[in-house]
Amino acid sequence: MSGLVTGDAVVLELQPARLPSRTLAVLIDLVVVWAAYLLVALGLAVATASLDEAAVMAVSIASFLLILVGAPIAVETLSHGRSLGKMACGLRVVRDDGGPIRFRHALVRGAMGVVEILMTFGVVACIASLVSERGRRLGDVFAGTLVVRERIPAARTSAVPPPPPWLVGRFSGLDLSAVPDALWLEVRQYLTRARELDPAVGRRLAERLADELVARTGAPPPAGVPADAYLAGVMAERQSREARRAFASPSEAVGTAGTVGTTGVPGMVGMPGAAGVSGVPGGGAGSSSPAAAVAPPPATGFAPPA
Repeated sequence: MSGLVTGDAVVLELQPARLPSRTLAVLIDLVVVWAAYLLVALGLAVATASLDEAAVMAVSIASFLLILVGAPIAVETLSHGRSLGKMACGLRVVRDDGGPIRFRHALVRGAMGVVEILMTFGVVACIASLVSERGRRLGDVFAGTLVVRERIPAARTSAVPPPPPWLVGRFSGLDLSAVPDALWLEVRQYLTRARELDPAVGRRLAERLADELVARTGAPPPAGVPADAYLAGVMAERQSREARRAFASPSEAVGTAGTVGTTGVPGMVGMPGAAGVSGVPGGGAGSSSPAAAVAPPPATGFAPPA
């Protein structure tokens, strides 16, 4: 894995793409771009047959710059670092800090790509990638970017640790609709890598993330709850709601889209039916949903808590 570290001392699990996968992605992009350029060139040759030589030359240069240089820059900018070849190979261009690239990053990479890929047939790019520890070509060095792998085997991903048992169900009333995906990603990365951080740095990072969650949800954590435990509890509540929506029927999913209670069996966060949800097997007493009415009784005689 890459040793990318954010300003909050969070180690990002980014695996730099190596030369073989990058070469394949570039070849796919070049085939697509050159095919489009040849088609446009043929059309322009027919359309400009009546023009003089200087006009034809100007049109040819403009089409070369727009298609072979401008089009890849526009695609990487709009797709946040994923060209057609990179999507096929599971790669993405990101900033050195792991964030999405912008137009200036794509512009520098595209401009340098004309020299190290088109004009030298990729020789300069291959040498630079082999020399670089993280497989970066000159365009990545000058733009401050890195090509990483997006598709990583599931076995390498870290599971989010569960919250303390006494926090299960404490955050069932929180409104999590205003929390952006980027903040959820930061919280997840912190929880999975908390043991690898310096205690003081980890405590400051947990407090900052907890403050951001409080600002988004509008509800402070219970008194005496540490910041890291608060983050784990809120993350578990989000995963529990997502699991219920995933396993619920369409009509039930509408009812669980808001704040859903999780006062079920302790230690069963994130499992469908573990919380006291109406209409889900194992739900609370008094459920009037059709799904609850047809649910068979447990074979072992275990009765869920009222």
